[in-house]
Amino acid sequence: MFTVLEALKKTTEYLEKKGIESPRVNAEIMLAHVLKCKRLQLYLSFDRPLDENEKNLYRKFLQRRTNREPVQYITGVVEFYGLEFHVNKSVLIPRPETEILIEAIIKDTNDKGIINILDIGTGSGNIAVTLAKHLPNSKITAIDKSKDALETAIKNSELNDVEKQIDFVEFDILNNQKDFENIFDLIISNPPYVSKEEYNNLEPELNKYEPSIALTDFSDGFIFYKSISNQAKDLLNTDGKLFFELGAGQSKKVKEIMEQNNLRDIQIIKDYQNHDRVIWGAVI
Repeated sequence: MFTVLEALKKTTEYLEKKGIESPRVNAEIMLAHVLKCKRLQLYLSFDRPLDENEKNLYRKFLQRRTNREPVQYITGVVEFYGLEFHVNKSVLIPRPETEILIEAIIKDTNDKGIINILDIGTGSGNIAVTLAKHLPNSKITAIDKSKDALETAIKNSELNDVEKQIDFVEFDILNNQKDFENIFDLIISNPPYVSKEEYNNLEPELNKYEPSIALTDFSDGFIFYKSISNQAKDLLNTDGKLFFELGAGQSKKVKEIMEQNNLRDIQIIKDYQNHDRVIWGAVI
């Protein structure tokens, strides 16, 4: 009889030997998905035996994980800022670090009236959907060059009951020009900021499985910061604000880029590891 406790113990040991980070957490997430329960419930069900179908599915999940496929793609879901999102290989997996960006925007805008927001490179829609959920007076335009990503984002807006607040548009911010119906109060982007050189050295979970166009600009890591900052003055209202998520070691250069494009009152926010994570400024 193969119980929940035995499955967790053996899987954790196996994943650890394979060099998988956080092996116990990975084992719990996959097993909870197989058993259609919350992770906490596993601890109340240690003696529960797995049936053959459950064991077979769990083995398949385990094999995929040892091939370094991210656990979020295996289960197809991820939690972000207390909400559930569907994910697949067409979208970047939402990271906890991006919640710092969400918190900064909510803090800055929560007491304002109706605001128009542009989310550039929406991916799974995690930023647009979360802001729509917490800023019910907002109207959001979410753009992405990937049709597949937009399909996933639309599903996530429906899953979280905010589809009426968000207009999803297929659009390449680098290579197209578009007359948006609205001038925006906020522009937000978590752009591809990994340089081409860094991308080649990423761990397999990233450069083998996650979409490259969501990770790297195939250049120095600053192309999107430059392009979006340059366009901000034409897309934002007076006193409108531009918010970026930052990659490691990028804050000084991105601040210079924003200043060169006449953004003022630039602020930088650190994450819980004391790394510069969010930068924002207002148009002059």
